[in-house]
Amino acid sequence: MSIKKYDKLVRDKIPMIIRSTGAKCTTRIASNDDYQQKLKEKLIEEAEEFFENPCVEELADIQEVVDALSYANRWDVTRARIKKQSSNGGFYKRIILEEVQEVED
Repeated sequence: MSIKKYDKLVRDKIPMIIRSTGAKCTTRIASNDDYQQKLKEKLIEEAEEFFENPCVEELADIQEVVDALSYANRWDVTRARIKKQSSNGGFYKRIILEEVQEVED
């Protein structure tokens, strides 16, 4: 029998899926502070997975974490995104900033 340790945030149905295979798992419910930290860790994990395998499924995992962070903090990410896009634009024109020459006084 092998035991693997994780201490990471998983999707809500993962314990049920693990148990359906006959395996056993131990879980706990995170405190608010721990949940915030684990969501940030999960965001990095999912971004790294997307970097290694850029596909819609990995991007969906990132969106799921963003949605959970938004929900946990009661943030309206859509409103913030639209506001920032209105003032600074989006990333659709493929503009690469190469250098800026400051104006001297």
